Amino acid sequence: MIIKPNCLSKCLSHSFSKHIKESKQFYHRYGMIKCSHLKFMCPYMKNINYISTSTKYLSSEEGGSKPSSNPTVDLLKNAISKAVKKKVRVDLSVASMERNFITPARAISDFLLKPQDLESLKATKRRSPYENEPPITVYWRKDVEAKAIEVWGSKENLQKELFKRDLERKFHQQNLFANKRRLRDYRRVRNSQNDIAFSKTSGLLGSSGKVVLTAVAINGSNFVFKLAAWLYSGSHSMFSECIHSLADTINQLILAFGIHKSVQTADEVHPYGYSNMKYVSSLISGVGIFCVGTGLSIYHGITGLYNPAPAESYFWAFCILGGSLVSEGATLLVAINSIKKGAAAKGMTFTEYVLRGQEPSVNVVLLEDLAAVLGVTVAASCMGLTSLTGSHVPDAIGSLIIGGLLGVVASFIIYTNVAALVGRSISEEFLEKINTELESDVMIRAIHDVKGIDIGNNLVRYKAELDFDGRELAKAYLDSQNIHALLEEVQQFKTIDELEQFILKHSENIIDMMGGEIDRIEVKLRAKFPEIRHCDLEIL
Repeated sequence: MIIKPNCLSKCLSHSFSKHIKESKQFYHRYGMIKCSHLKFMCPYMKNINYISTSTKYLSSEEGGSKPSSNPTVDLLKNAISKAVKKKVRVDLSVASMERNFITPARAISDFLLKPQDLESLKATKRRSPYENEPPITVYWRKDVEAKAIEVWGSKENLQKELFKRDLERKFHQQNLFANKRRLRDYRRVRNSQNDIAFSKTSGLLGSSGKVVLTAVAINGSNFVFKLAAWLYSGSHSMFSECIHSLADTINQLILAFGIHKSVQTADEVHPYGYSNMKYVSSLISGVGIFCVGTGLSIYHGITGLYNPAPAESYFWAFCILGGSLVSEGATLLVAINSIKKGAAAKGMTFTEYVLRGQEPSVNVVLLEDLAAVLGVTVAASCMGLTSLTGSHVPDAIGSLIIGGLLGVVASFIIYTNVAALVGRSISEEFLEKINTELESDVMIRAIHDVKGIDIGNNLVRYKAELDFDGRELAKAYLDSQNIHALLEEVQQFKTIDELEQFILKHSENIIDMMGGEIDRIEVKLRAKFPEIRHCDLEIL
């Protein structure tokens, strides 16, 4: 089948333009062309491939071997080629910001335009990113950039002005930070004065320090006398007591160092202070008692059982043991009185105070002196049995008993101080009192994630996250302002820039006021609960 020129004329006359339009719409929607569209363009065509065949045939009929162009056929082919235009796919690797939208606020802040400059730009309504809000007005980024260059003359001038304003903003912030730093330094000076007063009552001049220094003096004297008695008598039990007094003296010197260090002022390396040094020194003391006192006493007792040595007269040894019993008993009474006072101040029983290790240094002195009194009794009893029976076994067994006693005391000291160093919560009753006082403040709606940690020296670190009442904070801020002057200032606003500057100024003031309210709450808590050394209040 061939296409004659008159047929092509009929194709063009039978709504050719209509079918071309339909084919274009179908192509843009589905990416292809129906053959039916082409068939409607020419009722005599059954396939689009006939176009080329017809062209060649018509050319040969005209008497030429080479195909010549036919205007009608070329018109049809051009129309079809435009209709079946190839689809251009999206290139995701191309970066472009010209088609981005910019809000009026960003156009003013980032491109330094004024509201009247935006009036001449084409505005577009877009769906609001917030629920139940009307559509927002945006502008094309390329239009905003062109307008900014028109206003400022060039892109370089715009960048210079942005840089200048950024420097002014940073200079203003630096002034604010400088004022806040001065206020913080003043608070530190005030707290350091409190620390000095605290160190005078809680260091070596405090109750626990006096107990430890007394124990050092007495145990040092006992060691000298017991050493002389052991050298004179050669008793294994006396040797154990001599080692016991030496270990006590060294350990209590370590305790004295820990007490002295625990009241040292906090620094940059240790921002929370050195209060845990009490627990560290007590832990070292416990380990020393276990290794030196227990180890040597048990070793000497075993040696006495297998290799007994001839014993001398125990007369002077008994005299020295009697003096040690009196001196160790006096130190024990001093420690008991100190613990009773501390337990009464904390509202605890004597046993609870000792088991929780509230005053580790005094606890060590108490337990060491208790072990010393029991050890002196055991040593005297075993030495008496050796004197009566003439056997070396009771004396050696006394050394083993004293070593076991020291091991029990050392294990308890290690256990209580490790628990304190790991981090131990304060009692539920005390924590509930602090929470109740905090929640009763008018600025606080609720508190969350509350923690109270005992950091030693009867001090507490308290932490809580606060849900602030914004309305009460705003009321407190307005009370400090002249509300009529604010109203007059707002009524005189004519541009968005003036409103923005007003909001920024008062927002900064409100944030500063929130910081002041947190400081007020911390001062109130410390006044009612002096045990709180570090109070960390965070805003939700």
